Amino acid sequence: MTPVVVAIVGAGPSGVSVLERLGANAAELLGGRPLEVHLVDPYRPGPGRIWRYEQSPLLMLNTMASHVTMFTDESVVCAGPVRSGPSLYAWAREGRGTPDDPEVRHELENLSETSFPTRRLQSHYLSWVFEQAVAGLPPGTGLHHHRDRAVDLREHGAYQRVVLAGGGHVDADAVVLAVGHQDVELSGEQAATAVYAGRHGLCFVPPGYTADQDLSVLRSGAPVIVRGLGLAFVDLVVLLTEGRGGRYTEDGAGGLRYLPSGEEPVIHAGSRRGVPFPPKATYTPASPPRPPRFFDSERILRESPERLDFFRDVWPHAAREIEWGYYRELFTAHPERVRGGPEEFAEACAAVPWGGPEHRDLLRRTVVHPGDLFDIPRLDRPLAGETFPDRPALQRRIRGHVREVVERRSDPRHSAELGAVHGVLAVFGQLPALLESGRFSARSRAVDVDGWWAGFFNYLASGPPPRRMRELLALSEAGVLRFVGPDMWVRAAGGRFEAGSPALPGSTVTASALVEARLPVGASPGSRDPLVRSLYGRGQLLEDTSEDDRFRHRTGLAAVDARDGAVLDAAGRRHPRRFALGPFTTAVAGGNFTRPGTNPVSSRLTDAVARSVLLAAVSGR
Repeated sequence: MTPVVVAIVGAGPSGVSVLERLGANAAELLGGRPLEVHLVDPYRPGPGRIWRYEQSPLLMLNTMASHVTMFTDESVVCAGPVRSGPSLYAWAREGRGTPDDPEVRHELENLSETSFPTRRLQSHYLSWVFEQAVAGLPPGTGLHHHRDRAVDLREHGAYQRVVLAGGGHVDADAVVLAVGHQDVELSGEQAATAVYAGRHGLCFVPPGYTADQDLSVLRSGAPVIVRGLGLAFVDLVVLLTEGRGGRYTEDGAGGLRYLPSGEEPVIHAGSRRGVPFPPKATYTPASPPRPPRFFDSERILRESPERLDFFRDVWPHAAREIEWGYYRELFTAHPERVRGGPEEFAEACAAVPWGGPEHRDLLRRTVVHPGDLFDIPRLDRPLAGETFPDRPALQRRIRGHVREVVERRSDPRHSAELGAVHGVLAVFGQLPALLESGRFSARSRAVDVDGWWAGFFNYLASGPPPRRMRELLALSEAGVLRFVGPDMWVRAAGGRFEAGSPALPGSTVTASALVEARLPVGASPGSRDPLVRSLYGRGQLLEDTSEDDRFRHRTGLAAVDARDGAVLDAAGRRHPRRFALGPFTTAVAGGNFTRPGTNPVSSRLTDAVARSVLLAAVSGR
């Protein structure tokens, strides 16, 4: 029989996950027809561009080795069959990988469950996962890897034609776009900043993947203003310090001392919160992740007005779920610090309005020590309302905060905070159903969900490895890193860049270089990917927007059917044979990798995409 042909544009983790799910579902859905798969990616399948081996050996994952997997397990609720496989840690312990690089081999041999692997080791794991996905394809499957870039996608008779930069093409029955993070054209404030920098001979580094940025333009010894204190900031600092020959030594008191090479710039960094993300924890809480108890998207939709306002209709349920995660862990791991039992507490919580006087009174009666009361505003904005007499006082305050969060994320006495993180993750898994409903007001979606909530989620759940925080402390004490403060502002004036913070009134820093330490947001229509741009230009890709009478919100993301990633055109119509997933789309998947045993959204989504792709390809025949 004529093969069913599927093209996957992008062979990084998302594309390989779809490939694995194609193999898992083929026996059920192809009816004996042979399968042919074309992978289109100039980079090696598995790691793709972002996780390629050819990047600095200093860059690390922000996830422990035992929490990284690319396989489904019995926790995953999906229509396709489960095909289990090892986590990164289990893969290393089973000796399934044999890297040629002696440094990576040494890392693999010494990997522990709580190790934070380098991206180069992760690259080897992803290459091995790709090999397993290929081995799991039906016998006789034809697999072709085109080391090329897709530049267009067109209808061609009964086929979808993927046009390649090298002049060739691939004709397929169905196509999956897994093109990953997008480089985007500068617009608005960023475009104006770039023009200003060019006019005055300044250096402006816009948002981008840190490993791809040209950081040689940042001169040694010169001040540079950095906006952002998240993961991109951590990678940037690593490359500008240790990556330029600096090194760390133990100070004998559990901390680090930084020995500069002299090649570093002087980094002035700040953000809205003014403090770096808390590190990932190095211990496991006593209470494992569980399905949400208080956050029920169906109930919220049923009981709320037609137009959802995040803080009015959604946040009270989310806050109660996050708080429940915190106190459930406190009851489980530290029962001597609470009164009563967890079920009694949960029922009492459900009976009173969240945040009201009865709720606050319940918490005071339950918690033995006031220091154990859960305080979301303080957790979100640890420096809120504080001012400082001078810059050294601000530096001491932020260093003290960093030391405190490092201790809390390394000492099980504070495990209730990890319970709160589990609560945040539980809400994250349910929130897509609310977004898919289309019932958020445009302003609430833009300002509250895509703004505040996304920042709060990333801040609590996506921190760096603990050692990175110790390094930031050492860099601050060495004067290489200087914190600007909370609610940081940046402006271009007088032929320079200036930055400051309300926490330090009247004080500014100036520099001839400005770095936006974050990934680009959105994709279409500003994507630099010719494939995405051409589809958007012809109206075959819909930019996600929402609007009401007062506010229009454009996310820049490609709109897809959240159930299975089917591409929506400019009229909102579902394409029968084009599918897309990943960070350039509206399908919320929660990252490339999943934690074993958590029924992750990404595993459910890639299975649904693969099944719809196979059904679409067969129907096209």
